[in-house]
Formats: sequence, structure tokens, C-alpha cells
Amino acid sequence: MADDVEDYLKQNRETADFVEGLRGLWESDKQWTARREFLLRNLSEEHKQNTDYLVALSMVWANHVFMGCRYNEGLMEKVLEMADGVDVEDAPIFTTRDEIMKRKQ
Repeated sequence: MADDVEDYLKQNRETADFVEGLRGLWESDKQWTARREFLLRNLSEEHKQNTDYLVALSMVWANHVFMGCRYNEGLMEKVLEMADGVDVEDAPIFTTRDEIMKRKQ
């Protein structure tokens, strides 16, 4: 999939420049590659009008994947649906306290 993203960006320089401007200074290459793909998959005309909302959703998704953050059920369903098809190699696996306690019982 990474090759598809790179090909798309080469063919759409304006979009590429716009999306590259959304990278956070704190993001590793791995995190940015995944979040950039999330953004590109969801950058419709509707979202171009409300970029802040799309960026916020992409950060919610990235926080969930890379840091194990959890959000309310409706928001999680939305971002996971939006991220459908975005593959993250070697994503961390998080275990909640409740899951650990359940195993000990």
C-alpha cells in the first residue's frame, strides 16, 4: 500500500504539499506514514472544508494505534471505519488493567 500512496502523492503535488504540512514535529516516520495514509484515504471535498476535524480524527486514530488510548464507543467506531485498509506494521499491542485482571481470575 505504501507504493500506492507514494504514486498518488507524486501525481498530486498540491494535495501532497497540503498533507505534508499536517505532520506533527513529534511524529516518527512510522507514525506519520500511517496517519498520512489515514488522511489521504479520507480527504474528500467535504473534509477539505473542515480540515481541523479530519486532522483531529486522524490523531484520535493514531493515539489509539500507537499509544493505546481509548475513546467513547461512537468515536472509536468512526475512526476505525475511516482507517479501514490502513495497515500498520508492528503496531504495539496494549493490554488494559481489566484484561490483565480477568486473566488472573
